[in-house]
Amino acid sequence: MDRAAETKNPVESHYSLGGILDSILKALADMGKDVSQLTPIDLAPVDEFHIRGRAATVELASRASLTAGMRVLDVGCGLGGSARYLATEYQCHVTGVDLTQEYVDTANALAKLVDLQSAVEFRQASALELPFDDRTFDLVWTEHVQMNIADKHAFYAEIARVLKPGGRLVFHDIFQGSGGELHYPVPWAEERSISALVPVTHMRDILEGAGLRVVDWLDKSVHSVEWFQDTLAKMHSGPMPLGLHLLTGKTAKTKFTNVLRNLEEKRIVVFQAVTERTRP
Repeated sequence: MDRAAETKNPVESHYSLGGILDSILKALADMGKDVSQLTPIDLAPVDEFHIRGRAATVELASRASLTAGMRVLDVGCGLGGSARYLATEYQCHVTGVDLTQEYVDTANALAKLVDLQSAVEFRQASALELPFDDRTFDLVWTEHVQMNIADKHAFYAEIARVLKPGGRLVFHDIFQGSGGELHYPVPWAEERSISALVPVTHMRDILEGAGLRVVDWLDKSVHSVEWFQDTLAKMHSGPMPLGLHLLTGKTAKTKFTNVLRNLEEKRIVVFQAVTERTRP
């Protein structure tokens, strides 16, 4: 047995497929793309591993009050699609961290392919032990990360720590609904042991306990249902070469079907929010 794989965090093991970069480059070639002439939008079908993909990123960014030159931290950056979008469209300097080393390596390689390595950087780190000084960032961004983190209080307290006073946390995330236990597998967990959802009604108390005041709160569950319905309809005719199925393995269709069912049965809900650090 591979000793590194044996000691790897179960969450990292879930996301580490091996050969992700190669599969992306092959898919791009199959689409007739010249990998020496790529733009960030070429990567959007695969590098934004969250519900509604690029559309959700654009929507969340429009609500985040971003300005050029801001220092942004993307916690759980995945392949770095959101970070590259913020750097390109808002001229922010974005640092991304992710627990999964393969994601970090792929994110850095993709940034070089689109000539954004001076505007974005990606590092392997735990969201519970961010390798940054207090009050470093103007804004923290996170999408679909806390579902794998059991200690929500520690997660949001660590985010608050690295935010400047008055800085903002913006997130797009999945929470427990009222409909009962989830159907598995889902993209963030093959089974229950690494899924750590909490009811959305608990979130305000958790956030406020970390010194993060909610200033904007929006339920995106209905839009998420529509997106999954559309995505699954397209998958019935066969997946496109480049897409999120490259990150979800052979059970991609089953995972997407289960998320749609979980949404329709209100077992999960999806929210976007903007919060502000209130502590000096």
